[in-house]
Amino acid sequence: MAYITLNRTKLKHNYDFLNAKFEQNDIEWGVVSKLLCGNKTFIEELIKLGTREIHDSRIGNLKVVKSINPDVQTVYIKPPAKKNILKIVKYADVSFNTEYATMQLLSKEAMRQGKVHKVIIMIEMGDLREGVVGDHLLEFYEQVFELPNLEIVGLGTNLNCLNGVMPSPDKLVQLSLYKELVETKFNKKIPWVSGGTSVTFPLLQRNLLPKGVNHFRIGETLYFGADLFTGGTVEGMQTDVFKLYTQIIELTQKPKTPEGELAENPSGEVFEIRKEDIGKTSYRAIVDIGLLEIAPDFMIPEEKGVTVIGASSDMLVLDLGNSDRNYQVGDIVTFQMKYMGVLGVLNSDYIEKYVVE
Repeated sequence: MAYITLNRTKLKHNYDFLNAKFEQNDIEWGVVSKLLCGNKTFIEELIKLGTREIHDSRIGNLKVVKSINPDVQTVYIKPPAKKNILKIVKYADVSFNTEYATMQLLSKEAMRQGKVHKVIIMIEMGDLREGVVGDHLLEFYEQVFELPNLEIVGLGTNLNCLNGVMPSPDKLVQLSLYKELVETKFNKKIPWVSGGTSVTFPLLQRNLLPKGVNHFRIGETLYFGADLFTGGTVEGMQTDVFKLYTQIIELTQKPKTPEGELAENPSGEVFEIRKEDIGKTSYRAIVDIGLLEIAPDFMIPEEKGVTVIGASSDMLVLDLGNSDRNYQVGDIVTFQMKYMGVLGVLNSDYIEKYVVE
């Protein structure tokens, strides 16, 4: 049966690498856990690292965090849906917000629960996902500062998540200036400028991060060592915290091209025959995982010479043509994965999950 592993040692290495960098620059940060899909065993590993702040976009995942350690600060990282207000206040210490009507409901629920709920106001900085438009910011703050049982702890922004707009020093300086403007106008102290994410980390590495940005939310770089500016790896970080293990269930020499009239497969694809493949054969392996768990584009075979051919709902086909290994039925084929690949696998109830050293 296919399974995925989280390497505790490599995760700790990446965490310590990031933590040292943030401490050197007097930056607070939290770990984004949404990739883990609420897996209690894996979330426990995050908490064991010493992280005191965990971010997620699913209330159920934050509930898991609180069940493990109620002292970890939980942050809900998207504007709350009205139907979830009670659970947001119960399980999230902090939430991202952009709508006054929603914050009114948070205020009322926080009063009902006898809590002070913290809020980060998200600002639109060009990627056109969530965020208050800058021209409306002062008017917005004039209203929200009056809401009881809410504490405004930061201004934040999200970049690159929808339209691919990259962070820049100029954009982050503007975010910092918004914070100064609000503080001056309303004589209020706002602790955080939460402009940092994995895609922003390379600016810190290159000493291009404006001093005003003092809070980061990190997921992808922690788990993959990813430099999202270059598409490569941050020097000194590990790329294979997660590994996927699949088992060969069929191994046969077959033609490289299908025979018969071609139409769309269930995924809507039509096979394209290459002239150079006609009449040729290769050793093909079927492994026990499919599109239900992961898309082939997100898989990186560890064995050189192994190529992913395609997948159906519950089986994946590999070409073993250039591999030096003498594979047999029952052997394990190992993969590293891209972010969305790990997300799919961890979201599947059909894949076993283990922690390894």
